[in-house]
Amino acid sequence: MIQIYIDADGCPVKEEVYKVAARYKIKVYVVANKNLKVPFDPLVEMVAVSKGFDAADDWVVEKAGDQDIVITSDILLADRCVKKKVRVLSPQGYEFTEDNIGMSVAHRELMQNLRQMGEIRGGPAPMDKRARSQFLGKLDQIIQALSKGGSPS
Repeated sequence: MIQIYIDADGCPVKEEVYKVAARYKIKVYVVANKNLKVPFDPLVEMVAVSKGFDAADDWVVEKAGDQDIVITSDILLADRCVKKKVRVLSPQGYEFTEDNIGMSVAHRELMQNLRQMGEIRGGPAPMDKRARSQFLGKLDQIIQALSKGGSPS
């Protein structure tokens, strides 16, 4: 049975996930270091973990399995999940896979070093309609593949 885990701190697509999950009747776990407002729905569960470093990530990695989906922009969490054969999707609709996670981790390290040196400032661009649409399309594609017992495409 498919389940969705949202790395919820700062996730801009929680509402979209709730709607898609309701359509497919999929359980959603909203995981964060503090309680967040979630819909009153038996398919949506708020999981507030301790405030320890990576506590939310650790919980997601422990619980998610190879028929599940993790929504995160945290590349190190994505790497840990991909190694467990979990499908991982960024809020912008980019799927992390065994084929691309190494490059994503390397890019993260490069950007972190450039920020520390003062070469670049700021973070990712804000979500726009195109990114939300891409996210929804990819989430639907992954759910369909998992429902049919399919592998990453």
